[in-house]
Amino acid sequence: MIVAKSDAILERLLRLHPKKIDLSLDRVLHLLDRLGRPHEKLPPVVHVAGTNGKGSSIAFMRAMLEAAGYRAHVYTSPHLVRFNERIRLAGELISEAALSALLEDCETANRGDSITYFEITTAAAFKAFAETPADIVLLECGLGGRYDATTVVAHPALTAITPVSMDHMQFLGDTLAEIAGEKAAIQKPGVVSVIGAQTDIPLRVIEDEASARGASLHRMDVEWTASREAEHLVFDGVRRFPLPGLPGPHQIANAGLAIACIDKLDEFKVGDDAIAQGLRHVDWPARVQRLTSGPLIDALPGGWELWLDGGHNAAAGETLAAVAADWAEAPLHLVFGMLDSKEPAAFLRPLVARIEALHAIAIPGEDASLSADAAAAAAKNLGIVATPAEDVGAALAAISANATAPGRILICGSLYLAGQVLADNA
Repeated sequence: MIVAKSDAILERLLRLHPKKIDLSLDRVLHLLDRLGRPHEKLPPVVHVAGTNGKGSSIAFMRAMLEAAGYRAHVYTSPHLVRFNERIRLAGELISEAALSALLEDCETANRGDSITYFEITTAAAFKAFAETPADIVLLECGLGGRYDATTVVAHPALTAITPVSMDHMQFLGDTLAEIAGEKAAIQKPGVVSVIGAQTDIPLRVIEDEASARGASLHRMDVEWTASREAEHLVFDGVRRFPLPGLPGPHQIANAGLAIACIDKLDEFKVGDDAIAQGLRHVDWPARVQRLTSGPLIDALPGGWELWLDGGHNAAAGETLAAVAADWAEAPLHLVFGMLDSKEPAAFLRPLVARIEALHAIAIPGEDASLSADAAAAAAKNLGIVATPAEDVGAALAAISANATAPGRILICGSLYLAGQVLADNA
């Protein structure tokens, strides 16, 4: 197998990871100083934090802005198949040659100092964005907000916070209030903060943090609304748009957040026609994505549907349960794999009533994966009919062989698993 040059550099960067993580921005700021402070030379930045929906909301914003003729730099994580997916320059994924040169420059500037993988690759993205003309930067937090490497951008044009729920507790805190506090810390004095759908505790924390920091709030169901009415997304009760191109009821709120952000970017002129076009043509893989071709589809008998989703926390389980409620006319089988740092019971519990059966697998190539036996045991403890399987192919074969009629199969539980599936099905 041919290994891309960038992959070899990324492997070296992984080895720079400090043995003990101190929560600060010192390492990334030190590197950015050596790179000429590119984070201070960017086009207007929209900085997005939250637990679920960050990537989808950014994908909607990008599609809307591009439909209006603007060039957007985009930084998201993690990637699914190739690292290049994380950095989009003026609308195009960064090329292998440009990525390799960029990473080498950052590796040289870092001089072997301890730094996390996310910190040095975020610095690389800032360098690329500063050197390539574009109109706007759409910037996704990697983890939390307060000490996330993306937070070095001191004067964003806008901040946004998608729904906050329990995830990454080992880094962000054991309570919803603590997690919300970390994410709310991206808010800046005098900068509008667009807030997506929140439960009471995160919303209260976000509001308190905004008040303390002098940020101006623009909240869902307070200053703006988004809902589905028949075959339309209705924004603020009067503006009617086509339904989002990404499936699932949760995408109404994500698309609404994107529209609310676009509305608050005063220097950008994005009409409702461009918003509608963006809603229709958005692309964001592994988010309730139907697979319609490839080896995995070819291996299934006729009449089966195969779906893929990378969600991995309790809120993602609730989202998938809402999607599955619309699929009640056919049996739903899960192929499930998850990292051992996650909580399988919390993810699966909302889905119990919707699942015919579950086949559990270990995520290929992931040392931190739950074993197939452990994943199956977690499902069985919830009363789900669950069986371990060798891999995705074996799980699909077992499901189709034992079923009395075609149904739907949803591969889920991890973005890392989703990336493997997309790579294997290419």
